[in-house]
Amino acid sequence: MLVPTTVGEHGYLYPALAIAAITPLQLGDKVCGRAASPRQFSNTCPLNHVPLRSTIASLLASRRRAEIPVSSDQAVTINGFVRSVRKQKKVAFAALGDGSTTEPLQVVLSPEQASRLSAGSAVKVVGNWQACAPGLKQSHEVLAQDIEVFSVVDAESYPLQKKHQTAEYLRTIPHLRHRTTFGSLLLQLRSQCITSVTQFFNQHDFVQTHPPIITSSDCEGAGQVFGVDTAAPSQPDDVSNPPKADSSAQAIPEPFFRDPKYLTVSTQLHLEALAQSVGRVWTLSPTFRAEHSDTARHLSEFYMLEAEHAFTSSLEDVMSVVESLLRSLTHNLSLSPVGKNLLEMQRYEEGETKLPLDATSKALMDRWNGLMARNWPRITYTDSIDLLNSANDPSIPKLSWGDSLQSSHERHLASLVGKGSPVFVTDYPTAIKPFYMLPSSSAAVADRPTVAAFDLLLPELCEIAGGSLREHRLDQLVAAMQRQGLVHGKDKELDFGSLQWYIDLRRWGTVPHGGFGIGFDRLLAYLAGVSNVREVVAFPRWFGRCDC
Repeated sequence: MLVPTTVGEHGYLYPALAIAAITPLQLGDKVCGRAASPRQFSNTCPLNHVPLRSTIASLLASRRRAEIPVSSDQAVTINGFVRSVRKQKKVAFAALGDGSTTEPLQVVLSPEQASRLSAGSAVKVVGNWQACAPGLKQSHEVLAQDIEVFSVVDAESYPLQKKHQTAEYLRTIPHLRHRTTFGSLLLQLRSQCITSVTQFFNQHDFVQTHPPIITSSDCEGAGQVFGVDTAAPSQPDDVSNPPKADSSAQAIPEPFFRDPKYLTVSTQLHLEALAQSVGRVWTLSPTFRAEHSDTARHLSEFYMLEAEHAFTSSLEDVMSVVESLLRSLTHNLSLSPVGKNLLEMQRYEEGETKLPLDATSKALMDRWNGLMARNWPRITYTDSIDLLNSANDPSIPKLSWGDSLQSSHERHLASLVGKGSPVFVTDYPTAIKPFYMLPSSSAAVADRPTVAAFDLLLPELCEIAGGSLREHRLDQLVAAMQRQGLVHGKDKELDFGSLQWYIDLRRWGTVPHGGFGIGFDRLLAYLAGVSNVREVVAFPRWFGRCDC
């Protein structure tokens, strides 16, 4: 939602009605949250006043609301980067952007003012609004009175030339690709979605937490983890005085931690501990997988949106939180300037970097409508196997009960069952899920044990989230860990290793609980309509690549 603004001195835009002087203070009152001293009694405390220059987005929005009159004496000041510049004999035109909007701001300059400008130049422009001639793309422009060039860019060597540039090429310059219109929009998308997520959880009494990145165990049990160690000691530069070749110099350094540690693959186990303190917790944290995978869906470092909910015995409760969260996030996006800009990406002028989109504006809106639909369908794993095997489609491999669903199976289920909406697949076989999941209460076949778990499938993208009820009973959890070879010893001499603390959660004050994790980067890619998850990550890391 746009906040009404007023134009202040030097072209600043301030929230209207927000800059108000507080009445004289009395002893014991507070100034901006701090106890007032006697010499502060006459001071004022502006509300919501941050002395930052207005962005191009706020300037254009104010123009549309007619808060900036079209007159030659109305000065504005804008900082930004030159997207393109056209130099003519008597006049020059520069398209200015600052990442706050996809809509450029046209600046009219004299040939002298534009003499040092090229694409990529960083500038500050002071000028006046003026109306453009009817029929032009923009309704108003800035007539520059003064321009300060912060940096001069060599037009010939600048990597972001105004021509077709592939997404693959842009990934080779991750430190620069965010300067493209679409790159900056994806940063705005991430910020918008994080804001929506935070608001949703605040409204539903979830507490944001920060679980550790360095852990003592592999939560998923897949073994695809990065180990943590200190860097090898650097060698001396003085070759004339080499280190002594004694046994102590060659000794293996003592480990930084007492035992092996890893970069986390999931914060779930730690969230379970925190949920027993405040009831409902969530986090948006980086996670790491050492998968030797080079697909468009995989990263080595990515963000997971995870939550745990204590005192619940219903898988439906957990799924309802996921459904409401994603519906709310998508609704907020559809009403935001970021959402509007995403839908208008196809309108860019020729020559703009080709966008790595796999969805048109209509297809993108269809995705959002699917996420905003009510009553997402549910189907059990057993029913999905029967449905897939009954499909007369040679491209869909046949499955036996207990097999894991492949991407082709998930796409077919999302299309056939969801019909444009996400689909929950529930009650998976115990053997293909981690040890911490609670057995399904509705399991009807003794030789086909299942757990109270779900995966959420999105049309085209496949799996985006997973969750379950957690096994909260001590004896049953120990038995499940023994079946998966996570416990050593027998009877009263059981050794739980690095998971001893997790066992203690069940020993002292256990409660029924459940939770979920959402692949946040995959979600952003789906919302943006991009085909590769690497496009929505500022500095993507994947197998073989960690450039800067």
